[in-house]
Amino acid sequence: MSARHEIPRTARARAFASFAAGAGGRLLHLAALLTGEPPGDTPYARRLLTAALARAYADWDALRGDDPYDRARQDLVARYARAAWHRRLGATGREPDTGPLAPLTPHERVAVVLRLYEGVPEGQAAALLGLPVERIRALTARAAVRLAVPPGGGPDASEPAR
Repeated sequence: MSARHEIPRTARARAFASFAAGAGGRLLHLAALLTGEPPGDTPYARRLLTAALARAYADWDALRGDDPYDRARQDLVARYARAAWHRRLGATGREPDTGPLAPLTPHERVAVVLRLYEGVPEGQAAALLGLPVERIRALTARAAVRLAVPPGGGPDASEPAR
């Protein structure tokens, strides 16, 4: 390879390394929220992050003004959603999720993390997941209700409803 080709690759690698160093922690936290793994032990979240960053690096030259964080987040969420759909989160041999988002289905979890943690607008979240905006609203509302009700059904599950 000639020296002429090494300079852009080096600059590209430095720019990507700077991006990965700055956004990697936040993307790993996002992945850990999605997977429900405990903070110190996140092998699945790290695999999702590695794949998303590898894709971002491969597409780095094609970004042309697009936000690399948005592209990496989009890829990470899509990978999680695809895997959750195929695995149905339970037949994986992994420990059951005990985190704060444990009561949520994978779609509810993605909707909550995108809308409430990441602050992604409804329309953008709907486009990212390929769902109508109304479905995102319903998923977010249902998830909020499920998270607000403590395990066991309510304030005092022993009392009959009137």
